[in-house]
Amino acid sequence: MSNSRQQLADSLRSNFADKLSSVKYEFREITAVVTVENYIEVATELRDNGEYDFSQLVDLCGVDYLQFGQAEWQTDDASRAGFSRGVDATTSAGRLQFGDELESISTQGSRFAVSCHLLSYSKNLRLRLKVFAPDDGFPVVPTLTGVWAVADWYEREAFDLFGILFSDHPDLRRILTDYGFVGHPFRKDFPLVGHVEMRYDPEKERVVYEPVTIEPRVLVPKVIRKDHRYIEDAQDEANGDA
Repeated sequence: MSNSRQQLADSLRSNFADKLSSVKYEFREITAVVTVENYIEVATELRDNGEYDFSQLVDLCGVDYLQFGQAEWQTDDASRAGFSRGVDATTSAGRLQFGDELESISTQGSRFAVSCHLLSYSKNLRLRLKVFAPDDGFPVVPTLTGVWAVADWYEREAFDLFGILFSDHPDLRRILTDYGFVGHPFRKDFPLVGHVEMRYDPEKERVVYEPVTIEPRVLVPKVIRKDHRYIEDAQDEANGDA
């Protein structure tokens, strides 16, 4: 299987050299980054070309790289319980409150990405196809609904949670948040505690919205130093898993 994945990576580099920004084969996974102007063309070729035959779009999601690589919970130590407050109390996404702003460390055009997970039944291969929106302030990429119809609800979810727009989408509207919801809750600059909290007021006999009373805090996840699932492919081959 590792040989098949390597062959796929080499084929993508050869056949789409001028259309892909990069092709990486790491952790038994292939990730191809396509330029936004070639997004639909490459996706269509990956579906229709018998050499690839990626007939199924398994998933599509948004990604926000606003402060990618920065996290105040990164540590090599863990408490006995495995969780504690953030080890480096800096202004991060985990401590945002209403009105706070995060400074972006990503370059222009590399904050918002759309990640597509493709499956080829005939080749028994998977591929991650990623495209970046060129404008961070108004992220727009073309819709894949004309290539894989199943992209419809996936793209609506990415729009709702990340604010990524999909041009030519037949029905681009929110799908998870409530009517009148303000903001996009999966963006890194959206507070984890939200902007407002709601409750039913028995005196007013209606739902009221109030400022958030929850204290933002950052938890440290349990430290996993080594994970046997991510061993090198060369080691797999040595063990007979070709």
